Amino acid sequence: MLQVALSQLRLHARRFVAVGLAVILAVAFLAATLMVNATTQASLGASMGESYAQADVVVAPAEGSSLTPTTADALASSADVAASFAQLKTGATVSTGSTATSGTSSMTGILQNVTTDPSLAGLKLDSGRAPSAPGEITLDANTAKKLGVTTGAKLTLAAASASGSAQASAEATATGAAAEPATAKTAAGPAAATAAGAPTSSGPPETAVTLVGISTPSHDPYLSGSPQLYASTQQVSALLGGKLQYSMIQLKLKPGVSAGSALPELAKTVSDTGGNATVRTADQQTTAAVQHLSGGHDVLTIVLLAFAAIAVLVSALVIANTFAVLVAQRVRELALLRCLGAGRGQVRNSVLLEALVVGVVASLLGLALAVGVMAALVGWAKTNPESQFATLAVPPSALLIGFAAGVLMTLLAALVPARGATRVAPLAALRPVDGASVRSRRGLVRLILGALVLAVGMVLLIMGADRNELLVALPGGVLSFLGLLLGSTLFIPGLVSGVGKVAAPLGVPGKLASLNAVRNPGRTTATATALLIGVTLVSMMMTGAATARSSFDNTLDRKFPVDAAVTGPHTSGQALSAADVAAARAVPGITAAALVQPAGILQASGASNGGAAAGAGGAAGSVGGTAYALDGAAVGLIRDKSVKLDNSSILMPKGTKATTVTVKGQASQKDFRVVQMDADGFPPSISAEAAQLLGGMPAAASTAPAVGSVPSAGARDGSRRGTEAVSVASGGASLWLSVDVHLSSQQQLDLRTSLAKALNVHEYQVDGAAIERATFNQIIDVLLLVVTALLAVAVLIALIGVANTLSLSVLERTRESSLLRALGLTKGQLRGMLAIEAVLIAGVAALSGAVLGVFYGWAGAKSALGVMGTVAPAVPWLQLLAVLAVAIVAGLLASVLPARRAARLSPVAGLATE
Repeated sequence: MLQVALSQLRLHARRFVAVGLAVILAVAFLAATLMVNATTQASLGASMGESYAQADVVVAPAEGSSLTPTTADALASSADVAASFAQLKTGATVSTGSTATSGTSSMTGILQNVTTDPSLAGLKLDSGRAPSAPGEITLDANTAKKLGVTTGAKLTLAAASASGSAQASAEATATGAAAEPATAKTAAGPAAATAAGAPTSSGPPETAVTLVGISTPSHDPYLSGSPQLYASTQQVSALLGGKLQYSMIQLKLKPGVSAGSALPELAKTVSDTGGNATVRTADQQTTAAVQHLSGGHDVLTIVLLAFAAIAVLVSALVIANTFAVLVAQRVRELALLRCLGAGRGQVRNSVLLEALVVGVVASLLGLALAVGVMAALVGWAKTNPESQFATLAVPPSALLIGFAAGVLMTLLAALVPARGATRVAPLAALRPVDGASVRSRRGLVRLILGALVLAVGMVLLIMGADRNELLVALPGGVLSFLGLLLGSTLFIPGLVSGVGKVAAPLGVPGKLASLNAVRNPGRTTATATALLIGVTLVSMMMTGAATARSSFDNTLDRKFPVDAAVTGPHTSGQALSAADVAAARAVPGITAAALVQPAGILQASGASNGGAAAGAGGAAGSVGGTAYALDGAAVGLIRDKSVKLDNSSILMPKGTKATTVTVKGQASQKDFRVVQMDADGFPPSISAEAAQLLGGMPAAASTAPAVGSVPSAGARDGSRRGTEAVSVASGGASLWLSVDVHLSSQQQLDLRTSLAKALNVHEYQVDGAAIERATFNQIIDVLLLVVTALLAVAVLIALIGVANTLSLSVLERTRESSLLRALGLTKGQLRGMLAIEAVLIAGVAALSGAVLGVFYGWAGAKSALGVMGTVAPAVPWLQLLAVLAVAIVAGLLASVLPARRAARLSPVAGLATE
């Protein structure tokens, strides 16, 4: 039987091409997914660990603590240590003018000290040299370019200014900086707490420095994108006022001393000096940093593995279907072997041996494809200067898992057909095996089981969608879809038969195609099911994305009153003014602009609203919030065009409970009637005329944040930008902008950069509905593109199954096709019959998948996004029609080769075939 199996592979190799392709794609996808995880970890390690790559041991403080000079000195004097570097980090501002607040070009970033020991040097220079004495500084290339400076330039260095201290302190803390945490400051706060070296109300101390070198920008994710400043230890120490708290200590061990033997003693030294820190090797520290960055959860790999599982499942269906047809096509041959004395086990093993050989060869080719694709992607990434740290990692586990999955998948998929080959008695082998139907025991079992699983899944899915609980809806969706697949044999052939009536007007080819498509229900179901899975998931993602966009638009309408807003002050500390209105209007893409200035302070309005001052901000804020003045131009920029503002009313955010609110100005105070807006992020606003009567902001303005002010991006990203709202002291005024509706998402995102540059503000100070929508849509578009590309693998495998089914069907029906030719069917009609058959199977699968995908997409979006507000169902009709068209055209193309093969055979030769 071994020779029989090998001869089948040698003589009929083309029959196994589709099986091999399915296995290759599935194994390549699975192995590449595991390589993505390893490559990502290796690349992150290369970027995060580059600053201490030369060290043998890294001492990092525990979260919320720092390392003192006592600990640093004790470690440096250890018998095992040859060299040490105690790292300092703090927020700092560098400017090109004589003062940091003169309005000249300045940037705020992270200032670090450098070591003069070449064995621990982590600073990579593009030009010049590293700073070695006070009065010298090095900037990264990106910062130097933005400031327009080269080596030798005279600069001013100061502790982080008020506008940038929160950002710099947060970034310094994230990267392990030892600076004391900065307290969010409000209005003119001379007593406000600051970080070490942070400015007080009298302004930050300034030092004249010379740019002596330009460094390569760091690839560390915590530093990437931020200005990177480097100075000598003495310079940084002076900026910190001599209060040294180290963010990290790097150690170089003496020759012959292993890190494993030195770690316990070094850890004891840290403990004896009162330090709270971890002592690790450089590799261990890199691993810990990567885990901390990812939160210990590899979401990317989990998602990719889910898609890989889908590809493996679809591949298994195609392989099982292919082997089932192979066995059916060879039923006479196998029956003859049984008659000649071959046992059931020998026949079954011969089929499994064929599957084993195909699985091994295809799995090896799939692994080679995965490694090649990943190497090409990493090589392409390295061509980008910002991604030169990309590192290819091919873990043995990825190769072993991919190979094992491919071989086992092929064997398991072939097991059922192999067992089926031995169930029929030799003399009854010419009789086809009945498929599962409601009239058979096997069909009844599948029907009952599928109905139960479907019912349970639908209950969970509907419950999760109704209660906005994704963790309930997700397993419900999986179970309900599994129930549909279990019962697919009972309804897919009927659907194909029903749709096949549409082909009746096409004449004999159409009628024959309709009959042939359901002649073997099991084969038709397996082929259609493979395509059904892929199309359902693609349609689900498209519908979910469209629904998410619609829901997010509604959320933005409630949150942002205008297309875009710029919150002050300038990077120089100066407030936004009327001159900035003209500057904003000059930016391409901005159609209108208006200045919105603070007008007064919200106060309790007395008995008119029960004295409940908090009621004015029930959902909007509390006493002490700021009211803003809107002139006619500003009112015209509000996206809700039904807004009317008079001198006796105040516009308040949605959810405000008060009916009247008192606003206190410099000259007087006045009660205003509350007009509640639909947007819960709307700032309390009065007319410009009413603000003029109040006399403007009081001299001793409250330091409370602006109630309901349009939040900046930083207000939502406290880890990097701080959490301060725009306060009166920091300028308070903001710009409201109208954005050209014809701009693309990328142009709207570029608008943020253009506005920041034109108005001399940070990019995170530019925000609004248009920019948020562009950001969100771009993320959705990228995710949808990636997901669709991943699912396309499953669809491609399914289409290979369609082509394989038709090809083997042609071989199985050689005599029938030849008889039809002899009776007058032309070559064109024969090709048309096979094309219609392929279109029927692909069309029914695609249409069913699209309908299911819309339902699952709606339910999934409702369960995931329902907590944000009302989720309005949205159907991406054009995209779904494109999916249907692609599936049908692909099915049509899949019939080309089998149809050509059938048409080439002469009727006489075909009738002579046994």
